[in-house]
Amino acid sequence: MRRLLAIVLLLIGWSSGPALATPSDVRSAEAVVLLHGLLRSDRAMRPLEKHLSGVGFQVHNLHYPSTDLAPDELVANLHAQISACCADSPRLHFVTHSLGGILVRAYLADHSPSNLGRVVMLAPPNHGSELADLISDSKLFRSALGPTAVQLGTGPESLPNRLPEPSFEFGVIAGTWSVNPISAFVVAGDSDGTVSVESTRLSGMSDFITVPATHTFIIRSDATAGYVVEFLRHGYFHRPDL
Repeated sequence: MRRLLAIVLLLIGWSSGPALATPSDVRSAEAVVLLHGLLRSDRAMRPLEKHLSGVGFQVHNLHYPSTDLAPDELVANLHAQISACCADSPRLHFVTHSLGGILVRAYLADHSPSNLGRVVMLAPPNHGSELADLISDSKLFRSALGPTAVQLGTGPESLPNRLPEPSFEFGVIAGTWSVNPISAFVVAGDSDGTVSVESTRLSGMSDFITVPATHTFIIRSDATAGYVVEFLRHGYFHRPDL
């Protein structure tokens, strides 16, 4: 009877779901570093963290003080965190939102991880944002948003426009829905309310796609999550109509 019960339990346990990951499975999983945007924290990236973890990636959802430090200091902060979490990962990917995309460009301009994989940028102001131009002369906004935010304008000396063309494999996802009444008068063309679609484009990108989402909620879009997984796995965004 005991032997029969053991066999039944073994069969139930084997067929009831996938086996739990072992420590070696976790160590061998490809790593994904998530980088949030300005005025946000790692909490904003938790929906993506949950989705990516659920499909087998080892996710490191990092927080950095976006309003407190200058760009060079933010890059140094990220370098310390990435070195601590991901140096031994077999492959290291990045998924970024807004300012996070500019910071990963700055980080990878100075550092060349031997395990670097792919990068997906969500709504990155790759050529700056007109909204940053609008607030750059305001002492109130400069004080509230910090020393990096005011360098995100569209001028030739802005942080995004000073960075070199990326030498890594990356894709861009832009939002096309705006609920910001000011943006229609400030941001040119289609936009997510903060960054124009045109500003997100960057020479050298492997693929580009848009989703009907605002700047804030593009990171919560189911379509975005699906496209991110596709690019990390295959290097392109699947389009059902092709």
